[in-house]
Amino acid sequence: MDILRYSASRFPAALPQHSFRTPLRRRFVAVRSSLSLPFSEQKAKYYREVEAAVDVVERACRICVDVKKSLFSSDGRILEKNDQTPVTIADFGVQALVSLEMNRLFPSIPLVAEEDSAFLHSNNLVGSVVGVVKDKATLGDEVTEDNILKAIDRGGKDACVFEPKPATYWILDPIDGTRGFVKGSEALYVVGLALVVEGQIVLGVMGCPNWHEYCSDNSIIGVQENSSSRSGVIMVSHVGCGTWTKRLSDILTVESRHTWTRCSVDSCQMVQEARFTIPESQRWKALPLSGLFDAKTDPENIGEGSIILLSACCGSLCKYLMVASGRASVYIQGKKATSIIKVWDHAVGIICVHEAGGKVTDWEGSSLDF
Repeated sequence: MDILRYSASRFPAALPQHSFRTPLRRRFVAVRSSLSLPFSEQKAKYYREVEAAVDVVERACRICVDVKKSLFSSDGRILEKNDQTPVTIADFGVQALVSLEMNRLFPSIPLVAEEDSAFLHSNNLVGSVVGVVKDKATLGDEVTEDNILKAIDRGGKDACVFEPKPATYWILDPIDGTRGFVKGSEALYVVGLALVVEGQIVLGVMGCPNWHEYCSDNSIIGVQENSSSRSGVIMVSHVGCGTWTKRLSDILTVESRHTWTRCSVDSCQMVQEARFTIPESQRWKALPLSGLFDAKTDPENIGEGSIILLSACCGSLCKYLMVASGRASVYIQGKKATSIIKVWDHAVGIICVHEAGGKVTDWEGSSLDF
């Protein structure tokens, strides 16, 4: 099994079909400002883009929260795509909302995303998506069934052609960790949006509506049934400006206080001190480090020759969020020969980790090429 070797392969530039031009070891800095972002417009080259991305991800998280409240009271709200991956109205609603809003603000920048409308249309669920998007969109009267289908397909598999020349495009994962989303409140899920400019990821925003700020060191899940404990978090990163978080619950329930906390990756220097996380579909024994260290999930039983392995039930982006926030030290993902690595599962996480002082590479230490 190759470890992250997929990361070294080139992700082709995306062009639309029409032409365009294109007690944790953390250090905290709190910012309280009337501005909506924790850094100034003068410092951030893509300030307008990241401001819009934060706004739309916040509203996308509201869609997730609203859909999840009714997820288990309606049989029609949980579906299966052809690849047997659970998908809900929230996935399509988030992609439609982000596509509509970003196309309105930045019509020349295409979107690379996960879903297309064929499945939605064949299951007669377009109206349901219109319902969850309508009150979250800036121009609700433009949220029609036809516009929803077009918005979803703007980021679908047939929306872009690939050429060698680097391009500028948005990358969206509507809900990373959908399996966790449909399991209930105990599993984390993330809405992730990034902007790539000429091969470089320049900004990223992640929203995790059920993030629990005070979960224990040996658990990624750490979410209790009490809704008051699920503060949620939004993470924003801009090249050269760092990675920052704030509570999402303030945004979802009351007017935001615009209080941001700067993130730093874990400062541990020794492998034995690190907290590891791996995909839930993989086993520690299949990874190279297993020959040197046993993995333990109970920090009380860590001895010589053992490392802490955080339990997880979520997608890739949640693990990036864990590393960028300092809660996890290392995220390792192995590539199976039969798997296809998807750019939306990694792009936003990569810039958040980099701007928090960490690094994402393939197993040989090479930088990733977008």
